[in-house]
Amino acid sequence: MQRFLVILGLILLALGVLWPWIGRLGLGRLPGDVYWRSGSITVYVPLTTSLLLSALLSLLLWWLSR
Repeated sequence: MQRFLVILGLILLALGVLWPWIGRLGLGRLPGDVYWRSGSITVYVPLTTSLLLSALLSLLLWWLSR
């Protein structure tokens, strides 16, 4: 469990450092991401981005467990 948490922390750290470049790829602005604005209220639900990242993370964890 400790090893998993350390690896997860390092992955999150890398994503945080690389976020300016990751943002240029268009993640968070994919078709299927819901963005609604009405006056001073803004609702953003990244459905497609969440599904894509979930699939990639699942594949990565499956590959690491082999």
